[in-house]
Amino acid sequence: MHPVVRDELLRPDHIERLARVTDLVQPEPFTSIKQVCEHHPDIEVLITSWGCEAISQPVSDALPRLKLIAHMAGSVKGFIDDVLWRRGVLVCNAVAANALPVAEFTLAAILFANKRVFALNHAYLKTKANHAPWTKEAPNVGNYNKVIGIIGASHVGQRVVELLQPFDLKVLLYDPFVSPSAARVMGATKVGLTELLTQADVVSLHAPLLNDTAGMMGMRELALMRSGATLINTARGGLVDQLALEAELCSQRLYAVLDTTTPEVLPADSVLYTLPNVYLTPHITGSLGTETQRLADFIVAEIERYHKGAALKHLVRREHLARLA
Repeated sequence: MHPVVRDELLRPDHIERLARVTDLVQPEPFTSIKQVCEHHPDIEVLITSWGCEAISQPVSDALPRLKLIAHMAGSVKGFIDDVLWRRGVLVCNAVAANALPVAEFTLAAILFANKRVFALNHAYLKTKANHAPWTKEAPNVGNYNKVIGIIGASHVGQRVVELLQPFDLKVLLYDPFVSPSAARVMGATKVGLTELLTQADVVSLHAPLLNDTAGMMGMRELALMRSGATLINTARGGLVDQLALEAELCSQRLYAVLDTTTPEVLPADSVLYTLPNVYLTPHITGSLGTETQRLADFIVAEIERYHKGAALKHLVRREHLARLA
């Protein structure tokens, strides 16, 4: 991992715990995977995170005793070569830990969107007066009995559904891989995409960016959303047709809370910076600051379980890779 990442994620007690259950080669990250291969061929467990180079065939050949890659971050797609999977090397990651702050942000965004916090903030700053009950400035304001549409029962999507349970909200779920009964267990009602878009007051995206999902929110889908509805994207910008989204938002028919866009950093002249119905954040919903240490907590605990011969809780299954972010 990158040294900056190590300083952000790992506390001294994490290193102490690792040293108790492993012959820890060194407490600082290697500068290259080549260095690991050349000097430590007996490594059994490799801890990785953001900034790690690809683990490919040469790495597999050089580390014949490697049994576990413990990734102290989210997705492992694209950086672990298929040869490691075929060899039976176990892979675990902290995607479940990273899902929680995204879900918490999404919950806050849903509640703020229905409460029209962003619009009423603009109105208050403009008028500098209390126009209670504010229903003229914010028609249909409030969270009671609102309909929330969740697209994608990913780790984040499932956590959002879970966090929504205490509220007086109806939760709809669109995910072709989830059965109606499984959706009910989560606390949601499975529906088709069209039904979700036409009924929801807030639509929140939590699908992975795959060939099948790229641009899934296009002109037609955005047009199906109810006037005054809010689109939240804390997943990937590529899920949404950016030009179609900008056209809808310029009409001010919809609201949007966007943590991800295409491109990820919008051009300086993008209209989205200026629209009063758009709330932009710079891809901050994942783990930040103290939240990153939850990733280390998850992975250190996994290595402790591995040391004891116990079942790992956060294994990544090769057969699921095609559907993962």
